[in-house]
Amino acid sequence: MDDNATVRKFQKELNSGTASLVVLGLMAGLGEPLYGYQIGKLLEERADGALPMKQGALYPVLRAMEGKGLLESRVEPSTSAPPRRYYNVTTQGHRMLARWVEVWGSTRDFVERVLGSAEMATESRESDDV
Repeated sequence: MDDNATVRKFQKELNSGTASLVVLGLMAGLGEPLYGYQIGKLLEERADGALPMKQGALYPVLRAMEGKGLLESRVEPSTSAPPRRYYNVTTQGHRMLARWVEVWGSTRDFVERVLGSAEMATESRESDDV
């Protein structure tokens, strides 16, 4: 497997592990019902235009979170566009977000400690080679 394919696969794995956290965090932070395309655009803005996931990958995440009771939705008809499904964070979603944020913080800290050690070892090896 070439380097680019390996990086793309790694990015996809990271995205699948963090998508629900990011979506739930965005929605809870805004505190208003949002529809899928709108959520994707807001995430894209926060990613400085380089959203690491495709817009289409967002909809299965929304449906899965709704199935778990973290989101609820309602469909609103529109005269100028197709009907839109608006999602809102449930009470259970808010509780789960708080727990996920704790888990994320612990995981992030662990990864940074490990990568910091790896970086120091790499720098030490590079200075030994000189």
